[in-house]
Amino acid sequence: MVNRPKILRPDESYTFSRYAELPYERDEILADLGCTISSTHLSWPSSSRESDAGALDLTNLRNRLNAAFQFTTISSEQARREFLIAPLLSEICQHTQQTVRVEYTLVVNNWLKGSLDYYFKASNFLLIEAKRENLYTGFTQLGAELIALDHWIESDTSILYGAVSTGQIWQFGQFQRQTKHLTEDLTLYRIPEELEPIAQILLGILSQDESPDSLS
Repeated sequence: MVNRPKILRPDESYTFSRYAELPYERDEILADLGCTISSTHLSWPSSSRESDAGALDLTNLRNRLNAAFQFTTISSEQARREFLIAPLLSEICQHTQQTVRVEYTLVVNNWLKGSLDYYFKASNFLLIEAKRENLYTGFTQLGAELIALDHWIESDTSILYGAVSTGQIWQFGQFQRQTKHLTEDLTLYRIPEELEPIAQILLGILSQDESPDSLS
């Protein structure tokens, strides 16, 4: 059996965002990084907090998001970040008392480096904005970032979580650290119509770690 030639060049440097731009299939790119990928319908952890998504001020948040669609030109990445993603994450942060790190720099090696769009360190959860609103290639970038996190973090947690979002559409995924396998959830969630299930998933993931570090 002849091994296929590698797509990634050993002597070349790759940032996380570049992986979403490479003209190759994502399973082949991630294979060079030692990761496999599949797609299925996933179940998500539920929040253990007494106050769940129902305690969030989703009515006000939904009104803000509706206003963004009505009165803001959200075609640019910066506009989607400021008017669609940031308001939701701000509400989630206030509810969970977790800090989100924006444009967080991470360097593992020449193939795994760059900035993480949004990173909840206490829960090892990543969110990235889909470049050119492409969720498919966005998962290539998400996979590279989760692989980098797998190398970098010291905790013994078995699953890392991530999501890709255009601001209007959200898609979640799970990375199994032991098998180095990324699973893409086939369910797509839309903002603002499915704001509550998105909030429930985020709260479920972020409420798994109730350690003091989650409050830092």
